[in-house]
Amino acid sequence: MDAALAWQNAPPYERMLHMENRLRIAGGLSAIGMTAALGLAGCGGGSIGSVAGVPSLGGVSPASDSSAYIRHIVILVQENRSFDDFFATFPGADGAKRGLMKTRGGDQYIHLKSEPLESLSLAHQHLAFVHEYDGGKMDGFDDVALERKRGTRVPAGRYAYRYVNPNEIPEYWSIANQYVLGDHMFTTQSSDSFTAHQDLIAGGTPVGDKGDNVIDFPTPSSWGCEASREGTVTSLITPAGDYLKNSGPFPCFKYSTIRDLLDAKSVSWRYFTNTFEGGVWDAFEAIDAVRNGPEWSTHIIAPQTKIFDAISDGTLPAVSWVIPDALDSDHPGNHKDTGPSWVASVVNAIGKSAYWPRTVVIVVWDDWGGQYDHVPPPQLDGQGLGFRVPMLLISAYAKQTSSSQPGYVSHTQYEFGSILKFIERNWGLGTLGRTDRRANSLLDCFDFTQPARRFTPISTKHSKAYFLKRPPSGLPVDDY
Repeated sequence: MDAALAWQNAPPYERMLHMENRLRIAGGLSAIGMTAALGLAGCGGGSIGSVAGVPSLGGVSPASDSSAYIRHIVILVQENRSFDDFFATFPGADGAKRGLMKTRGGDQYIHLKSEPLESLSLAHQHLAFVHEYDGGKMDGFDDVALERKRGTRVPAGRYAYRYVNPNEIPEYWSIANQYVLGDHMFTTQSSDSFTAHQDLIAGGTPVGDKGDNVIDFPTPSSWGCEASREGTVTSLITPAGDYLKNSGPFPCFKYSTIRDLLDAKSVSWRYFTNTFEGGVWDAFEAIDAVRNGPEWSTHIIAPQTKIFDAISDGTLPAVSWVIPDALDSDHPGNHKDTGPSWVASVVNAIGKSAYWPRTVVIVVWDDWGGQYDHVPPPQLDGQGLGFRVPMLLISAYAKQTSSSQPGYVSHTQYEFGSILKFIERNWGLGTLGRTDRRANSLLDCFDFTQPARRFTPISTKHSKAYFLKRPPSGLPVDDY
């Protein structure tokens, strides 16, 4: 079989790559011209819509440097890990092998210990951040609570001064070695999971007319509009950084989110999430317009494993958030090692599908979980920034260090608003006008002048079938 026929028998995404690279060699293409030409790469000369049910790439006018290349963004949200906890020793990254700790004789450096992925949970609310940050000294990680069995808490001491042995998380390191690792992704708020998940859809949690933002979990611990109306309140952080405990409103918010911008431009979105007793782990649970509107039944998809169906049957929306089962979340205290395989299984499903050339997968951890990190976060306003978390970015156009070294470490300062800004600019949505306005977009992670890269599957300890067959745990991903 000659080369001209061999590529026609290749998987759909490889045919698209072949066509795109031929067009690049032939000369420059406009954004619209590239999209139109790639539509010819389907079976029998038809549009890409005829390939495994994947919709046409056309229909959205280019609005940024990425819009001609990216038609789908999938955001995988994991739990409670700092950058140093996962990538302290990654080559070329801003990691650390030792950390500062306060002693009676003053600050001293201690070596970080290489430990298993399974670990105990550390306090990581705003006041824990204040102790650990210590005015920028980054020496107070011993000065927070460590949760042991049955909810008992003791001082953390040296426990926080650790990092996960790379052999425990080979899927994450494999992704970083092939694609992009962001080593300066900061959380928007110096807080825990409730507001972190809000920041990933709204770029802030603004309430009232004084510039205050909601911070930390509601009291008592709850997730949003379904909480009891009797006595459930939130805490606030002021523009000056003053912490107002239990002074905020009921957690069913009316502020706008990226959903409003997507809907206004008819750009599709879905939120794939797990279920647990009493609800779902879903940022939109706290957004009144979604929780109490028709999109709750059409756009909130459970269980999260239905992301595999969307990939295989050609119904992947333009923007997806994917929230894991608690056991696959990397959350300390769960004593499970399945998180890296869960992430890699979703990446593999996309990489092996016709979606690969036009999809970017962003993996981010919602907060630092109290784990040690050595980089003082810039304090841009009263909310934060918070501590660094890892970010992985996977795309056919992910920037490469060199032809022999496919991975790339992006040192650009990012925050959760960076993800929102990338979405906004990719589809020309406008802006929410919050942290997405000030944040750097993710464009440093891409090279759209290079030929689209073929996908190499990530080896996993647990396969996609494992996650499809295993019953849901029924546990919340986080509860404080």
